[in-house]
Amino acid sequence: MELVIIVMAIIALIAIACEEVTHIDKAKSTLFFGCASWLLLYVKASASGESASLQESFDHNLLEIASLWLFLMATMTFVAFLNARGLISGAVLKLMPGALSFNRLIILVAVFAVLLSMLADNITATLVSLSVVSAFKLSDKERIKLAVLAVFAVNSGGVILITGDVTTLMIFSDGHLSMAQLLQLLLPTLIGVIVLVVLMMRGTNRRVEAELFRDKSQRLDVVIAILFFITIVSTMILNILFAIPPVLTFLSGLSVMFLIGGFVNKYRHEIHLLEYVRKIQFDTLLFFLGILLIVGALKEIGVLVYLTELFFALSPELSSYFMGISSAMLDNVPLTAALLKSEPTLSITQWLGLTYAVGVGGSLLVIGSAAGIVAMSRMKELTFMAYARYIPRLFVAYSAGYLAVLWLS
Repeated sequence: MELVIIVMAIIALIAIACEEVTHIDKAKSTLFFGCASWLLLYVKASASGESASLQESFDHNLLEIASLWLFLMATMTFVAFLNARGLISGAVLKLMPGALSFNRLIILVAVFAVLLSMLADNITATLVSLSVVSAFKLSDKERIKLAVLAVFAVNSGGVILITGDVTTLMIFSDGHLSMAQLLQLLLPTLIGVIVLVVLMMRGTNRRVEAELFRDKSQRLDVVIAILFFITIVSTMILNILFAIPPVLTFLSGLSVMFLIGGFVNKYRHEIHLLEYVRKIQFDTLLFFLGILLIVGALKEIGVLVYLTELFFALSPELSSYFMGISSAMLDNVPLTAALLKSEPTLSITQWLGLTYAVGVGGSLLVIGSAAGIVAMSRMKELTFMAYARYIPRLFVAYSAGYLAVLWLS
């Protein structure tokens, strides 16, 4: 039975890696194999009289998944509304000057990508960053360069706050890092992004112009945006002062959003904020659910002990660094989930290094992160090989950021 579960986990990882080839959504394959693994465990437990013990393990695993799932659902609903109303991209475009040098545009794209990915999910931050790029009259080479920069900056900014990256949220929820400790990643992240910005500035520095932007946002959109920001700040403050779980604060903010929608809907029937729950990316949530079910089953049969031994075959600093690089080829969510379930003993600095590595390392390949895949699907000029030309620069920036984590933490 153990061997069958291991084989299913391997098949699930292969299905994730080959999603672009097979055209089978990774959410479907991982959810199937995750559920199938636990079904087999229950069959075995029933035969051996260990059903009660397995039920306790499953309940614990499901509670962890539910907390993370509900937090992601709340944040994604906020972002779905603001993105659908064009408020995020509109606010960014309004802040951009009408004409500027290309090097200055590089800096502004990097800044906006980092800030956006701290507040919103990586997919939204990537889409907004690409909308900024598309607003300017650029050559294909310039567009590719900015897209590569945006992917790296988005993945970098996401590791600083739990609202930005799933792996950061997972490490935080497992109790290894606090909100205040995660903020220590801000300076190393900026160092990595600055290194890439400097490397990207080589070449011509011509003047570029943007198209005019018309603001179509309404008063309600601004109110919800302010509420979203207040919810993020409250999540950090209440967690640090009173240890209130982030999921509770964000669900409270979401409930206020729905109450506002209910009040407004009395007078303007076209506003239905509850409808935006349907616009969130449930495939992402289901993928997350499937992965954690698979990893939970692997922990139950004792396989993850070997992962811990493999991780500590080298020093944790080196292992985390190479784990970040491997996340460019294998999805960082299952990698992180498996390592967390194996329960390694690391120092705060080592946990910070791991958080940075698994969050940013996927930037080395365009298929290594959700941000890269979204960018490739939205920009026809950004092919696998076009992105690969920037791997040396991305590798230098990733290494610089990782070394800064170890040095400054």
